[in-house]
Amino acid sequence: MLSAGLCFTVARPAAAAASFTLTPDQRDAAIRLGRQSVISEDFGGEWKVGGDGVGQTLVVVTLFHRLALAARNSAFKSEELKQKDIDALSKDQEGNLTLWATLKGGKVDFARFYAPVLVSGQQEIKATFVQNERTARREDDGSFTARCMYVFPTDKLNARATVTLIVKNSERQPVAKFTADLSAMR
Repeated sequence: MLSAGLCFTVARPAAAAASFTLTPDQRDAAIRLGRQSVISEDFGGEWKVGGDGVGQTLVVVTLFHRLALAARNSAFKSEELKQKDIDALSKDQEGNLTLWATLKGGKVDFARFYAPVLVSGQQEIKATFVQNERTARREDDGSFTARCMYVFPTDKLNARATVTLIVKNSERQPVAKFTADLSAMR
């Protein structure tokens, strides 16, 4: 079984919380952060969970983070983020919490049948979309790394909650666990 992930976050002001919807001011702040991040090496730290020592990580993609990332990518290309792109990203991401998991395993197709569940309090939330990497990348040490994407609905989530992503194998045994404090993320 793979090691469980540990949670680390960057401290945010008390008013911060995961962004499931954005006000116009929050949209502007996300775009500003993304544009300014091209000169910052620590961009994205507030949305990363991991540190388990075996290379497994989780990136929590809130609406704020997704918009900041799009603005960052545009800035790298010396382009402006277009309003139609902002609207499309907002529409696509709103009401969803996307989790990008980087998982380690022993064979090329180890992640193929993984099943994620998000635990918030006493409730288990099933993913609305699962994309497991079928052909993991071979590492120098002989292990394999798979990048998986899991999307969960936010209608039952509290933006200030601590949630746990549990990834199970085809035998329903947990193989990875990540805990994310949504209140520390925008």
